[in-house]
Amino acid sequence: MTTVSAAYAKANLPKLLRDVVKGKTIVISRYKKPIAVISPAPAEDRRPRFGTGKGRVRLIDPHAFDAMTDEEADAFVEGRY
Repeated sequence: MTTVSAAYAKANLPKLLRDVVKGKTIVISRYKKPIAVISPAPAEDRRPRFGTGKGRVRLIDPHAFDAMTDEEADAFVEGRY
């Protein structure tokens, strides 16, 4: 953890941000009292979440997931469906 003055932080913010990207934590102080902490942001979870496609998919046939009738099942088994 690095401690710098507010004046130094104002003059050297790009350099301090590069250090933060590398994983360092910076404490900014004024009159030797800490007033702010700059630390790396937590890593984002990039895995897709279940249910995030809700409302984006539309079924054209409302009966697409209905059970097959006996005649449809026989036709499917015989290869006619």
